[in-house]
Amino acid sequence: MAADSLPVTTASSAPVHGDGAAELPWGEVWGQDAAVHALRTAATDPAGLTHAWLITGPPGSGRSTLARAFAAALIAEPGDENAMRQVLAGTHPDYAALRTEGVIISIKDARALVERSYFSPSLGRYRVIVMEDADRMAERTSNVLLKALEEPPERTVWVLCAPSEADLLPTIRSRVRTLRLRDPEVADVARLIQLRTGVDAQIAEQSARHAQRHIGMAQRLATDAAARARRDDLLRAVLRVRGVSSAVDAAAEIVAGATDDAKALTAERDQAERAQLLTTLGIAAGAAVPPAVRSQLKALEDEQKRRATRSLRDGIDRVLTDLQSLYRDVLMLQFGRGDDLINLELAGELRGVADAWDPARTLTVLDEISETRTRMEQNVSPVLALENMLITVAHGRIL
Repeated sequence: MAADSLPVTTASSAPVHGDGAAELPWGEVWGQDAAVHALRTAATDPAGLTHAWLITGPPGSGRSTLARAFAAALIAEPGDENAMRQVLAGTHPDYAALRTEGVIISIKDARALVERSYFSPSLGRYRVIVMEDADRMAERTSNVLLKALEEPPERTVWVLCAPSEADLLPTIRSRVRTLRLRDPEVADVARLIQLRTGVDAQIAEQSARHAQRHIGMAQRLATDAAARARRDDLLRAVLRVRGVSSAVDAAAEIVAGATDDAKALTAERDQAERAQLLTTLGIAAGAAVPPAVRSQLKALEDEQKRRATRSLRDGIDRVLTDLQSLYRDVLMLQFGRGDDLINLELAGELRGVADAWDPARTLTVLDEISETRTRMEQNVSPVLALENMLITVAHGRIL
């Protein structure tokens, strides 16, 4: 992929705060006042500006949104709202952002981004390179980035985003300034979701709680009744696991649910991309694809398959996160804490499990779920990994 065609993130053209007041470029950043203050200060004070930043925080905390806002503040002259909007929309020539659509960031894309970082700013004050999903780099890819961080151009600023510092190599961590984002409260996320979507307060609160304060996931749950029902069905299926047979059935149900979810998220986009490519190539709808351009269509299809693989694995990881919340609730009940449950709607079933198990068994299951997430990152078959985990749930021990 050429540097100029790197996938870019997008933002709305009119960021607003919860009170409706527009404020470029920080208006879309929510609940991170300390981080905004630190980056605003850095953007206006060259003496305090570091050439490489790492923004860390839990999924849904707004890492990418904050990185875009910082880029806009660095690139645009103060008060130049047009330039800020260009950066937020991903169209400014001095802004580049990479977010992988696959399971990992390819070394080819990383090299293209590094090459682009050596260009001098063409219109803005700085050239800003944002790498989302920086935790999805293999060691070889990380070393490509390391060279750019060791010898940065004078007016280039790198902004990396990852869940935590531990997700990156120590050599990279030593060359960046880390900014940690706070985890918002359920009530705060619920208010934001209600403001954005107009759903009633009960659904907003339930969605924020089930999403474990992940803003994007909470918004999806709040606006998609099918997604809420699918989550409930999968958790109940796991609670019904009693032996190998039911473990196998539940594993298949999880994979099928995650597959349906992934298809729902990608099918419409895939179809639109294909139609756009054919239009660009001058091929009418329904017409045969000439041999000369089939390679371009094949490249698009391969990219879409990689995106589908990531979407499926992300969906299964989301289910595993939900299962962690389920057995976290069981553990809370076992220690007499029923006032802070994530899955309140399943309180009766959870109390039954809490009474039937001892805390050691619950901890074993939680450890196995965590280990399953690690195995999934290592490309283990999802069905086999889930079956193994659910057999541990059924027997209370690792077999």
